Amino acid sequence: GNQCWLKENLRSTKYNDGTSIPNVTDGTTWANLTSPAYCWYDNNYATYGSVYGALYNWYTVDTEKLCPDGWHVPSDAEWTELADYLGGASVAGGKLKETGTTHWNSPNTGATNETGFTALPGSFRMDDGDFLGIRYFGGWWSTTEREPITVWRHATSYDHSGIDRYWIPKKIGISVRCVKD
Repeated sequence: GNQCWLKENLRSTKYNDGTSIPNVTDGTTWANLTSPAYCWYDNNYATYGSVYGALYNWYTVDTEKLCPDGWHVPSDAEWTELADYLGGASVAGGKLKETGTTHWNSPNTGATNETGFTALPGSFRMDDGDFLGIRYFGGWWSTTEREPITVWRHATSYDHSGIDRYWIPKKIGISVRCVKD
């Protein structure tokens, strides 16, 4: 369509103005945050971060300084526009997912990566600070708040060819994909 997306999950440790984003490794600290932070899955960049990218909380996304200049975190409407262009939410996830099972668990249902988006299952850091879902789940922030404590996100999984829209708490840590301004 008319959108241009980054082809990998963001792994920036700095805002686009050069300021460092706090890397929070402690689960209890993460659970109590109401300020920006990122982490690597299981606090392990070498194994997970270098492949799946960073996990950011909402407060980092909300700064509007996370993506490189000329790019932004997409709104819920921009994610929906992407899914609609790909034939609807029920098939869009497969068209976005990396093929095979190098990074996704089997069966990686519907994965064709015909878009070159190469969606990866970066998983998430729960609002209690625990990690969950590596190789099973890929979810990405939108900038659209649902209510004061939740935001819309879009996700796909290893056993599903769709892309689903759900709301999640702002304390969750998930991946970011940037779209060109």
